[in-house]
Amino acid sequence: MLDPLAAVTEAFTSFLFGKVETTRLPVRTSTGQAQAVYLPTAAPGLGDSGVIIGREVYSGKGYIYDPFQLYGQQLPAPHWLVLGESGNGKSALEKTYVLRQLRFRDRQVVVLDAQGEDGVGEWNLIAEELGITPVRLDPMAALSGGIRLNPLDPSITTTGQLALLRTIIEVAMGHGLDERAGFALKVAHSHVNETITDRQPVLADIVERLRHPEAESAEAMNVDIDDVRAWGLDVALVLDRLVDGDLRGMFDGPTSAGIDLDAPLIVFDLSHIDRNSIAMPILMAIVGVWLEHTWIRPDRKKRIFLVEEAWHIINSPFVAQLFQRLLKFGRRLGLSFVAVVHHLSDVVDGSAAREAAAILKMASTRTVYAQKADEARATGLVLGLPRWAVEIIPTLTPGIAVWDVNGNVQVVKHLITEAERPLVYTDRAMTEDGLALELAAEAEAAERTAAAMEERLADEAYGSSEPTVA
Repeated sequence: MLDPLAAVTEAFTSFLFGKVETTRLPVRTSTGQAQAVYLPTAAPGLGDSGVIIGREVYSGKGYIYDPFQLYGQQLPAPHWLVLGESGNGKSALEKTYVLRQLRFRDRQVVVLDAQGEDGVGEWNLIAEELGITPVRLDPMAALSGGIRLNPLDPSITTTGQLALLRTIIEVAMGHGLDERAGFALKVAHSHVNETITDRQPVLADIVERLRHPEAESAEAMNVDIDDVRAWGLDVALVLDRLVDGDLRGMFDGPTSAGIDLDAPLIVFDLSHIDRNSIAMPILMAIVGVWLEHTWIRPDRKKRIFLVEEAWHIINSPFVAQLFQRLLKFGRRLGLSFVAVVHHLSDVVDGSAAREAAAILKMASTRTVYAQKADEARATGLVLGLPRWAVEIIPTLTPGIAVWDVNGNVQVVKHLITEAERPLVYTDRAMTEDGLALELAAEAEAAERTAAAMEERLADEAYGSSEPTVA
């Protein structure tokens, strides 16, 4: 039965408005519409599979990156270049990235650790946390039974051995081998491999054969044996440095047993080598080629090869050529190469500009931390960054970087957990007081980036095609 009051109300409404008042329908929205209104709820721009890096500064969305997940779809190559001046967070990014990648059971990481203090490399704390002993390459320790890597290790192909020997000599000499010196080296290497079968051939065998070539090699070329000896003399003197010079002990014997190539993390501690000497690129070349033939295997594992002070590799045309082959070869076998460099000018202005450009082209991911304005402009020109990204690089604060993932450019704040902090901040100066200063700096950085975000959004709202930063 209709309520009398309701009936009177309905009749009055009909008389007044000519129809019965309708009820407003509930508001409905889609997930996409809600995400457009509140960006932090939107899906990460690079997908939701991989390791968490941090958050996008302008949208607040989480930033997730994994070259293995993106390769073939959003990335033409899984290799990564990290740039920036010291003290801006490159080291912390590398270490947290590796720790988070190792949560996946099918991941393996090799690190060439070229920095350190107190006699150990920067990665020593992380290695200890994971129960791993770094492979410490130290000329002094090698003389008393330390680690050795043999460039003539039988696990390396004959062609690979000869290419590595040429690279060592060319790096040390600063120029390529001429045809005569190359012939003398090839003959000595071939003779050593053919005649020594009861043990691993070593560099001393090559040096001995260069100094005392076989008569048959001279007869084959219809030249005098003294000529062959003269052609190989400079080569012998260079290799002798690895046998009886300042680098002796690390490469002049059989490869040491006990290097666990199945460990999730393998750290080569190079911190005892002078970073500014020619020894470092020689060392990296030997380690790189040895790993190419012993560590990279056709299985289902995904491998990360991280090189600090990578300008030693990229800036040498001879070493760069070896690593170009490694990068091309590695893509088919699940290898992601991570090169960490302070300044791009370190690698594009030297004699290896062509080789450097080739390696940079293979790096589809580029992360750029704070740089001075002129350096930022040069970096942006080489990497093809948009104008707004180049302008913001000098204003970046520690922990914030411009990420360019095959043209997808974002400003990203790297986030570090409390559990990771003691492992990734390895500088002794990072005491409790230093940590407090770090946290204060992060708070200040958050305020500055929020202001920059507001300015950028305002520019876009008024139709500016590219945001500017004050």
